[in-house]
Amino acid sequence: MCYIEGTVEQIVFYSPETGYTVCYFSLEDGQRFTIVGNFPPISPGEVLKVKGKWEINPKFGKQFKVENFIPVLPSSVKGIEKFLSSGLIRGIGPVLAKRIVRRFGTKTVDILSKNPNKLKEVEGVGSVKLKEIKKSWIEHEDIRELIIFLQEHNISTGLATKIYRQYGEKSFHVLKTNPYQACYDIWGIGFKTADQMALKLGMSSDSPERIKAYIHYLLEKDTENGHVFSYESDLVHTCKKDLEIDTGKIQDALAVLKQEKAVIIEQVNSDSAAYLPFLYKAQKDVANMIHKLAAFPFLKPPFDVEQAIKKVEKDVGIQFSSAQRRAIQESLHKKILVITGGPGTGKTTIIRAVVDIYHKWGRKVLLTAPTGRAAKRLSETTQKEAKTIHRILEFNPKSGAFRRNENHPLVGDALIVDEFSMVDLPLMYYLLKAVPEWMRLILVGDKDQLPSVGPGNLLRDIIDSRKVEVVMLDEIFRQEKDSLIVQNAHRVNQGKSLIYPSKGEEDSDFYFIHQDNEQKAFQIIMNLCAYKIPRKLNLVPLSTQIQVISPMYRGLLGVDNLNLELQKRLNFSKEGLKLGHREIRIYDKVMQIRNNYEKEVFNGDIGLVVHIDKHAYRVMVDFDGRIVPYEKEQLNEIVLAYAISVHKSQGSEYQAVVMPLMTQHFIMLQRNLFYTALTRAKKLSVIVGTYKALYIAIKNDKPIKRNCLLKEKLIRINEKFKPIV
Repeated sequence: MCYIEGTVEQIVFYSPETGYTVCYFSLEDGQRFTIVGNFPPISPGEVLKVKGKWEINPKFGKQFKVENFIPVLPSSVKGIEKFLSSGLIRGIGPVLAKRIVRRFGTKTVDILSKNPNKLKEVEGVGSVKLKEIKKSWIEHEDIRELIIFLQEHNISTGLATKIYRQYGEKSFHVLKTNPYQACYDIWGIGFKTADQMALKLGMSSDSPERIKAYIHYLLEKDTENGHVFSYESDLVHTCKKDLEIDTGKIQDALAVLKQEKAVIIEQVNSDSAAYLPFLYKAQKDVANMIHKLAAFPFLKPPFDVEQAIKKVEKDVGIQFSSAQRRAIQESLHKKILVITGGPGTGKTTIIRAVVDIYHKWGRKVLLTAPTGRAAKRLSETTQKEAKTIHRILEFNPKSGAFRRNENHPLVGDALIVDEFSMVDLPLMYYLLKAVPEWMRLILVGDKDQLPSVGPGNLLRDIIDSRKVEVVMLDEIFRQEKDSLIVQNAHRVNQGKSLIYPSKGEEDSDFYFIHQDNEQKAFQIIMNLCAYKIPRKLNLVPLSTQIQVISPMYRGLLGVDNLNLELQKRLNFSKEGLKLGHREIRIYDKVMQIRNNYEKEVFNGDIGLVVHIDKHAYRVMVDFDGRIVPYEKEQLNEIVLAYAISVHKSQGSEYQAVVMPLMTQHFIMLQRNLFYTALTRAKKLSVIVGTYKALYIAIKNDKPIKRNCLLKEKLIRINEKFKPIV
């Protein structure tokens, strides 16, 4: 393999279907020969650096077969200056970049590559700085032409770096042929970013690749909103409105996506459901696996279950309610069981009893939960090992796959999944693949909480299908009866008004502070977080145990503004990193916003920043005693977490929760959302807002519908007694 730089003289042959090109190529010294290979459309006069090898064609003789290429840029002064100002080349900042380009103009790249000592002619470049610049210039040899090329089209260095890290020397080929490929392959590059880049690089606004990418973007967006599929009519309508493109072209693009099996279509009543392929398979297979697991024979306990329950009652010193007793019995008599109930109904007590009885029977029980915090809490309450679902399935970040599957299943007699309302369809798919047919499955969760952040509504769908045994817990355990948080949570579910503490009562765990002025409500929240709650519960203001949960992201009382304002008032550290419009300081409370399996940190995990290395742009975050490093390009995975959304709070518990509830939040005033936020608090819950907003939230029991068909598939598969195909 070798690199040759020259100019395209004449296109002899070009295939639009494959990109196969034959052209005459000339070098600076006058040599002229033929090059062949797959190219995007190229034109005579373009200067290319081609990589490949010489070969002898029986018909056409000696020619150069191109494996890859890089366009050699007639680099503009603007592009070079932007590149040098980016900070990628150590030793050169914006001021020095301007001086260098002013001195050498379009020859700057040549000077840096071939005669860097001439930089000493520029004010501010001494021997030490020159050495630093030369070393950094060589280190970035592979990427600099890509960055200059992109910056000539106003595309940032950070984006260029991500593209190069993904595609390497094929970056130019990808960008020239289909820039939208980046939004499929690179996290952090969505359709909008890829679209801006594609249009700047000259792609047509009605190109099939653009329409296909936008359809994929809409499907991904619906998935992020919890939907398993999108209605085809909605996709066509939105594409037509947003891209201003004819319906015919949209339908043509959809037809191609169907043909390529990039989208799966299923008839649903008078419309069609459009799925991303994995979600279609996951929904179908989850229904089949639940049916198969439930139908498989299992060993019944060879002892008197009622006597075993009485023994547990005696050992623990409690008396189970009738519903709790039934849940324990069914965990031994049924292959799959769902146990659901609100706070204080004894779900954890049941898990402890079930584990104890199985242990005395000599059977192995596995305990798992969706998040690290939920698994840790389960372990603490049962005094047994509990792991996250990813850990129990032994996720391998290098291969991006779970080691536990149908060929290497979990080992045990029963699997208990706590906080099951948080489990989404993809995770359930992988979990069920690893559950052997003989294993019992016990799913424990609160059906009235918000559904999972990811796609699907599993707990509700499984319960509503009525094809799996369900035990509903509705009696508050006596230890919790004095808690207003617990009492009010159940009243919210029943659509009843709240119970408030007596006037002047200081020992209550629930307070409602009426305030209809948004600015005053904001000041109350600041005061609660900075002074009142830390004093009441003896916590430091920066503690991860004081959490503001807001229904909205925007506005004075939205997550985004509350984070900025709470950071100002609670964190006085001068040590921080500027990241565009935001800043991360040491001791900041931050949250991971995507699953990072390599770091074993997951969407919604909250930690504290414990170290910042400004020179290396590195941040260290403490997640429950485990220190996790973040390099510069990974910092977009964490955000401030003084305030978080209700969805992000799922599965977590905090000593104290503060929640604004104003009529401005009207669109998000829903019963299950308010209920979820209320039940995140262990010792103190404070609502700041208006009685009207509170009334709307409690009375609005119509949760936003999710597009998913698991319930229907479970009903159908049980009726037909055969797998869904």
